[in-house]
Amino acid sequence: MNRIRGSWVALTLLAVSIGLATPSHAITGTVRVTVAKAGFIVGAGGGKGILSFRHRNYPFTVQGLSLGLTAGASINRLVGRAEYISEVGDFAGTYSVVGAGGALVGGVGAVQLRNDKGVTITLQGPKGGAEVSANITKVVITLDQSRSTPD
Repeated sequence: MNRIRGSWVALTLLAVSIGLATPSHAITGTVRVTVAKAGFIVGAGGGKGILSFRHRNYPFTVQGLSLGLTAGASINRLVGRAEYISEVGDFAGTYSVVGAGGALVGGVGAVQLRNDKGVTITLQGPKGGAEVSANITKVVITLDQSRSTPD
């Protein structure tokens, strides 16, 4: 009887400890980026930004190429978040996005990007210029960890 009672106590403790364990979650960072884009059919753009992650600011550059309906030029100042980052190096890489947007003198832009490490960047903000686009885009982000500063 003591053996059965001991087994139940052990199972109960195991169940409680599993319930109290917190799963490891990837950390979310904040992103600020300014990108200039221009093109007709094939668009190209580039810019720079800051990733705030684990109380540090990491500068990065953005280069992109879009293929599809693109006409005009715009400057985008976007802010948002980067999710599912396990370590800062996960942020760098090639991102894919499928989106549509537009601006005439001013407007709002929004985009969601995802890389092969599972990092998802969601950005939104005002646009300036004259552009209409509906395209598939590849974006390359290069992180400069050596120039990071405290947050």
